[in-house]
Amino acid sequence: MERVIEILEDLHPEVDFETCTTLIDDEILDSFDIVTVISELSDEFDITIPPQEIIPENFNSAKALYAMVKRLED
Repeated sequence: MERVIEILEDLHPEVDFETCTTLIDDEILDSFDIVTVISELSDEFDITIPPQEIIPENFNSAKALYAMVKRLED
């Protein structure tokens, strides 16, 4: 999870990703950020994020992103 938070902090250092659960709902992450996050996670964890996983629920928090990564690693 630490690496997921680091990736997010590179984009928005002002956000507390440990507690924020509204990254999409509050428009903290925009479409360009999402593309960057997908690319970084794909490279870092050697996963492919299919289009059906690119939904707000998977991107609203660092915890949700990490859960998606773990699912895709299995």
